[in-house]
Amino acid sequence: MEGLGYLAIWSDLAPQDETDWTHWITREHAAERVGIDGFLACRIFRALGTAANRYFILYELTNPEIVGSPQYLARLNAPTAWSQRIMPRLQNFGRGGGRVIASAGIGQGAVLAALPLDAKPEWDAAALTAELTRFDKIVAARVLLTDQTQTSIETREKGMRKNDDSFAGLLLVEGLDEAAVRHALWHLRSTQKFQPGMIDALPLYRLLFSLPKRLLPA
Repeated sequence: MEGLGYLAIWSDLAPQDETDWTHWITREHAAERVGIDGFLACRIFRALGTAANRYFILYELTNPEIVGSPQYLARLNAPTAWSQRIMPRLQNFGRGGGRVIASAGIGQGAVLAALPLDAKPEWDAAALTAELTRFDKIVAARVLLTDQTQTSIETREKGMRKNDDSFAGLLLVEGLDEAAVRHALWHLRSTQKFQPGMIDALPLYRLLFSLPKRLLPA
């Protein structure tokens, strides 16, 4: 990740909504968001091996304050017609934005594990991310901490969604293939920093779409 901030979003989709959502996110929404000052890039992932059609979106931000910036909030309060059609269809929605508190490795992987945290980590985040990137085919690991004050700001878009949830933070592990990321997760299981059941049930995500700001039309 390039910046010091992030915005991460989970949502599930009914099968009949996937095509419309896919066109919306790749043809309008991602570009709209990345065009906002302070947004650097967007990556979209799809969960592997789950019954639900689950997606994970990661925006890279220059700094954590972008989550509550006037320009971003203006977009949230003036959704496009297409966004107004999509937002009520998003199920099991989770959203959090804040700062990157630890980062190790370089580049981006094709497969991602995104482990929600229920509190600010008490363990050494820098040491853990460095340790994870020493595993074979793991290219990056990051710990993200959500700013609940900025994340919980009420907006028109937020009001369109049901059961809008959040999380205290995330541990992201990126690798070249599923086996490598799963092996890193098994290491996390052995550290006793996380509940084994959470690690065992954690889905992996494969990258579908990437949009850095430099690729936006002039």
